[in-house]
Amino acid sequence: MNLIHGLKEFFSFRSPHKPTLPFSVLFKKFRSILERNNRILELMADMGDKLGGEYVFDSQYVLDISEKIGDLVFKLISDLSVMTQNENVDLFIAFERIQHDIQEELAGRRAFPMTRPAVLLDELNGDLNEEVGNKFANLGDIRNTLGLPTMDGFVITTRAFFDFMEANGLLKHIEHCLATVDLKDETAFEAMCKEVRGRIFEAAIPRHVVSNINAMLDIISGRRQGEPLSFAVRSSAWGEDSDFSFAGQYESVLNVPRKGIPQAYRRVIAGAYTPEAWRYRLHRKYRESETAMAVGCQLMVEAEVSGAMYTYAPLPLEKEAMVISAAWGLGPAVVGGLAESDTFFLERLPPHSVISTESGHKVSKMVMKQNGGTDWDEVAQNLQDRPCLSAEYIQRLAQAGIMIERYYRRPQDVEWAFDSKGNVYILQSRPLNVQPNQPERHRLYIDHASLSAQVLFSGKGTVVQGGVASGKVYVAQGDDDLKDFPYGAILVARYTSPKYSRIMRKARGILTDVGSATGHMATLAREYRVPTVVDTGVATKVLKTGDEVTLDAIQNVVYEGTVKELSQFEITQEDVFEESYEYRMLRRILKKINPLNLVDPHSESFKAARCRTFHDITRFVHEKAVERLIDLSENYRKQHDKTPKRLEFVIPLGLVIIDIEKGTSSPAEARTVTLEQIESTPMKALLGGLLESGMWETNPVAVDLGSLMSSFTRTFSSSLASPEEVGRNLAVISNHYMNLHLRLGYHFNMLDAYIGDALNDNYIYFRFLGGVSNVTRRSRRARFIAEVMECFDFLVEIHGDLVVGRIKKMSKERMVSRMKVLGGLIGYTRQLDISMINDERVDLHLSDFMQKIQTLTEVSDDAPMCELRPKDADSNPGR
Repeated sequence: MNLIHGLKEFFSFRSPHKPTLPFSVLFKKFRSILERNNRILELMADMGDKLGGEYVFDSQYVLDISEKIGDLVFKLISDLSVMTQNENVDLFIAFERIQHDIQEELAGRRAFPMTRPAVLLDELNGDLNEEVGNKFANLGDIRNTLGLPTMDGFVITTRAFFDFMEANGLLKHIEHCLATVDLKDETAFEAMCKEVRGRIFEAAIPRHVVSNINAMLDIISGRRQGEPLSFAVRSSAWGEDSDFSFAGQYESVLNVPRKGIPQAYRRVIAGAYTPEAWRYRLHRKYRESETAMAVGCQLMVEAEVSGAMYTYAPLPLEKEAMVISAAWGLGPAVVGGLAESDTFFLERLPPHSVISTESGHKVSKMVMKQNGGTDWDEVAQNLQDRPCLSAEYIQRLAQAGIMIERYYRRPQDVEWAFDSKGNVYILQSRPLNVQPNQPERHRLYIDHASLSAQVLFSGKGTVVQGGVASGKVYVAQGDDDLKDFPYGAILVARYTSPKYSRIMRKARGILTDVGSATGHMATLAREYRVPTVVDTGVATKVLKTGDEVTLDAIQNVVYEGTVKELSQFEITQEDVFEESYEYRMLRRILKKINPLNLVDPHSESFKAARCRTFHDITRFVHEKAVERLIDLSENYRKQHDKTPKRLEFVIPLGLVIIDIEKGTSSPAEARTVTLEQIESTPMKALLGGLLESGMWETNPVAVDLGSLMSSFTRTFSSSLASPEEVGRNLAVISNHYMNLHLRLGYHFNMLDAYIGDALNDNYIYFRFLGGVSNVTRRSRRARFIAEVMECFDFLVEIHGDLVVGRIKKMSKERMVSRMKVLGGLIGYTRQLDISMINDERVDLHLSDFMQKIQTLTEVSDDAPMCELRPKDADSNPGR
């Protein structure tokens, strides 16, 4: 019964409806999906290159490429709808939502994200900059990804800002003012600012926003066990603390009690419309539609000492340093230049020794007033000329600063505070607009490193994202390994996968054996600016977990150990971007196109309704198209629109072939096809592996039921069976595609593969089921098959004696070698379950097979993942 149930499950149709279109037509739709998929990824990469500052572009480029991608994605969904013969409503709804937001951006209108009016800091990360502004999105990363200490709090979102401004008619009023006031007239401009700010101070905050703010305050109060709360209420606008600092342009309100939050919120919003802030935006060519103010509310630090730190500061004589400014009391005294402070110059490299110190005469400090607000107090006489940071405090700050800098791969301006107990808190961090990494100095250090450091390999593969990364190697073999990925490690993997997006915020660099520079993972690596080299062919062979290495993804070299001469170049090189509206618009539009949220096809969340970007839709359609093609190939086994032809082959497979597009060179009127006439890349490789390996045995093995069972384990004779009688022994092929159903006695193989020149299109899907022996021996054979396939990069699942293997996105040469391996494996395992009398036979057969198959896999830099297990010379696996 188990065998019958398994066969029914194996051969059951996934679709309850019979296809109504010829398979050749549906296959063309599949080809169209592959072509559109590749074109979309190419255009996304082009947009990323433009955003990198290496190319000049204008608004017409942004308009044209957005239109092209939108058109391709729409047609992609339409092609899938033809293949699946349903309407794909959820996909079209997702497309319309994303397209609407992009069109709003292109038209210069606000496209505020639909989110809650207020969210806790616990929920924030850098992807939420449109919802909570750059300042608090960055702080979310520092708190939740890096694990550095920050004060508790929440953010009132840009959605709440829009609701507040819209409910009070302020957006239309501001548009009217800008259209009627002469902005060059300073008096008129300042009067306009004053009038707008006055309206904001008098405006009512919508009830649902107030309700959400109170809910956040209740949560924070509960965490603090009801003690009195005092907040720093701070701006977090679009663009603030990004490439444009807006430093000092917006307002912060310190030491605000709970009841003062609503008015402090209005004050921060009004701060966006002071003459200084408004002029700043105008000078930076910000349009009014780009003004969106989130407001962060954080518990106050009762600071003993606070200040700011520049993680990178060029000094004379080719030196580089970190700079820390510090003063007693609250931080605004330092960052606002309101009081004397101490300045410490440190070496950037550990142990961050102090180069020099400039001590200020600190007579006053900013402190918190008891009932809210701030005041000035006198510094104790014995502290006025004493440095306010100890060596330990300096070390702790330097380590935190370098950690933040390495995470963002850019120099940082970090604000911080120590309380009276010696606890340090990061208050904010913004990019520091300095230009490190002068090319001539980089070249000098590269030359020095090449003389002093051991090169593990160089010039291998393709650089996807430039930069330098030092750290410990972490070799990931599967998804479970990602759960334990340590912060600051260098990911080394056999192949690329979009699933690695979950650790890209932690990874310092990425190296893979195989992969595409235009694949999904490459797109993500560029987005996260992780130094990445793909398709090295050797990374997992040369490197092992725990190795200390330095990856120079500028020169494409991997060094042994940490190369101190290069460690300072772990900051990503940044060009000075033109401060243009077009650049900012492209960046916002790319956020609606590029991020990939659907990374795991086997996850329950891999659904059309979860698509939030065009990249999500593209990924979803590609996966579903491959699945559907397999379904269609099964459904069309007896519904052909092409003439079946019998394969003439020295091995009696009893195989019938249907050529749907350039799969053979056999004449149209011929009823047979020979091996020499096969033009299908996957089919030719499979048959070649089956033939060249010499692993086919025609004699049945001895089994418990003797001659009766031997007749069952023989293959059908191709001379005695018609195509209809052969049934399952059918291959549907094109020049690059193959879908094969092959029954060999009681063993059933199904292969679906596409192998062409475009790496991103290539995949192999393999299923194996059945056998004539008991379930224990069949399970041992299943384990053997799985181990062989894992050695050759397949992702494998085992369910009893059912084996399912998948592989994709490798070069044509590598995929051909894998297909040859499968050919040899089919021949080798045909009657293998009979000999699996104990568990030791699994290892013996694995060693035997791997030794025999080596001649079939002679592809450059392409040895199997696993090493051959030692085999006793006198042992015989019993074949």
